[in-house]
Amino acid sequence: MSAAHPICLLWDASHIWGLMAWRAVRALGLPCRLVKGKEIAEGAFLRKQAGTALLLVPGGSARLKAQALGAKGREAVRRWVAEGGRYLGFCGGAGLALTHADSDHGLGLCPWQRAGYRQRLHHLVSGHVRAHCEGGAPAPGLPDAPALPVWWPGRFAPTPDPQVRTLASYGRPDDDFWLADLPLHLVPRHIFESWQAMYGVDLSADFLEGQPMIVSGQYGRGQYILSYSHLETPHSPDANAWLAHVLQSAGLEPAGCRVPLWQLRSPRAVWPDGPGAPLLHGLERVRALLDLAVEHRLFFARTHWLWGWRSGLPGAACNNLYAALCTAAALPPSAKALAWWEETRARFEPLMRLFAASAEDYLLACRLADTLSPIVPDAVGRRGLDHRRQEIFGHPMTGGGLVNQLLHMAEELIYLSQENTPCDLLPHKL
Repeated sequence: MSAAHPICLLWDASHIWGLMAWRAVRALGLPCRLVKGKEIAEGAFLRKQAGTALLLVPGGSARLKAQALGAKGREAVRRWVAEGGRYLGFCGGAGLALTHADSDHGLGLCPWQRAGYRQRLHHLVSGHVRAHCEGGAPAPGLPDAPALPVWWPGRFAPTPDPQVRTLASYGRPDDDFWLADLPLHLVPRHIFESWQAMYGVDLSADFLEGQPMIVSGQYGRGQYILSYSHLETPHSPDANAWLAHVLQSAGLEPAGCRVPLWQLRSPRAVWPDGPGAPLLHGLERVRALLDLAVEHRLFFARTHWLWGWRSGLPGAACNNLYAALCTAAALPPSAKALAWWEETRARFEPLMRLFAASAEDYLLACRLADTLSPIVPDAVGRRGLDHRRQEIFGHPMTGGGLVNQLLHMAEELIYLSQENTPCDLLPHKL
């Protein structure tokens, strides 16, 4: 490989999905550079002399990614792909590459647009699906119907276009498939039909069957692969094998085809005790919040790297922050990271204390509201809870709040130490 970093990963607005993708590529033995939209806009990385073979855009808000790139950054990506670059987008990264009514919201690499959902709940699907592969399995060793994970995916709006090829479409859900906080395999089929007749809601996964999940196409001399399946999901063998195949197709040489477990329930830390104390205490505080939410049946253990949550609760924000703190603590800090942290820790400590206390109060108020709702429905005002949530956790799609400030600090530490290897990926741990 001619480049020190043949893979560039767009870091903005990626959060846990960016960490997951970066970790997967590193686990497969490939160097990967985290890049910010403003760096691309300034002309860095996506130049011929930079030697970048692949731009990887993880999940997260497509609109916020487009905003981070700005007009110059979006044009730089389009030009680079048109001149022969390869673009790989997962979930929000797939959505970014689509054509949007407002060109400021996307890249327009793919002529397809994003489809909406008739019912908002249908966006809240997660887990593995048996995929239909067009033309058979894409790589040796993959079954004809691989189990591929989706985590709250968007949808393609397909139109007849010879430029776009469907590589995989949705089949039947696997046993770990959920809709919001409802495990679908535990609900008998006739109950879904009864709910639809009585309440007008369709909570089955039938709406997914046959819809495109992974597509590819040409843009100028370049290529794109857009996947609403998170092929980078840790310990998902079929997905990881497909990811390794995609990387090989880009001229790269992954060292394997498996991404190991991401044991966020048992995090490891390598930060020195002195400067690292506020970071490690912050990690402990957020873990205590997650444990509290589980004890009160607001959150639940979903996977080794993810906590599930009841509908309407800020589970996504809590997962983002905890994953970022775990990763920051597991990375040996660079000199730049230590210098930046020396300037930042005085803001981090009181902000973390305020967040932890506020989040605890909010979560327990939600629990109280659940308890009182059958007896005294208005005892805990919904409007007041919503306002408090906005202050602490921001908007579910656009972020903000106290958590966003902490998340920015943790993610900046990761960005500044990205040349080092997370301790859970050291060779003796694989």
